[in-house]
Amino acid sequence: MPKSPALDRSLGSRLSLDAYRREFRTRQWEIRGQESWKLERQQHFKEPGFPSWEAFNRGDWSEALTLIEAERDYLYEFSAQAARLGIDLYRVRVVEEPLDPYLQWELHLLRLREECGELIRVVGPEDVAPYESAGRLPEVVTLGDSLLYEVLYDDDGVLDGAIRYSDRETVNRWTSFIRDLYAKGEELHLYFDRKIAALTPPV
Repeated sequence: MPKSPALDRSLGSRLSLDAYRREFRTRQWEIRGQESWKLERQQHFKEPGFPSWEAFNRGDWSEALTLIEAERDYLYEFSAQAARLGIDLYRVRVVEEPLDPYLQWELHLLRLREECGELIRVVGPEDVAPYESAGRLPEVVTLGDSLLYEVLYDDDGVLDGAIRYSDRETVNRWTSFIRDLYAKGEELHLYFDRKIAALTPPV
C-alpha cells in the first residue's frame, strides 16, 4: 500500500499561534518565482474572529455569504501581489460527502479565492485513503523548496500554531505528493457548480 511522505517532528520546530502567524506573513513573500502548495484534509474547523465564519456559526447564512464577498478586494490584491512576485498558489481540498456544514461554507470562500487567482482542486476521500493506513493526512503548506509548515489545530478545530520544517528532502517529498493529488483532482469551480451552488443553506 502506498504511503504518504512521513513527517518526523524531531526535525521540526514548534511555533505558537502568534509566532506562526508572524513568520508566515513575512516568509510567504520571500519565495519569489516559486510555488506554494497547501493540503487541507480535515472536514471541520472553527475560525473565531473571522466575520463570515462568525455569521455562519450563528446561523446567518445570507450574512456569511455577504461577508465572504466582502473579502474579494483583499483576496484579489493578495493574489495580484503573488503574481507580481512570480509566486504560484496551489491548494488541494479533500471533500467528503455528505458535506459537513463547515465545509459547505468554506467551499464558498475557496470559490472566491479561485476567482481571485488561487489554483484549487478538489479530491475525494478515496483519493487519499491509500495513504491513511496510519491515520489522516496532516494539514500542510509549503513555501518554495525550503519551508513546510504542518498546521496544527486543537480538539475543537481552532488554529493552534504549526511545526516548521526546513530540510529540503521533507519539503520536496510533500510538494511532489500534493502535486500528484492536484493532478488527480477536479478544478474547484467545476465541483462547486455540480455539487455546491444549488445546495440549501446548511443546518
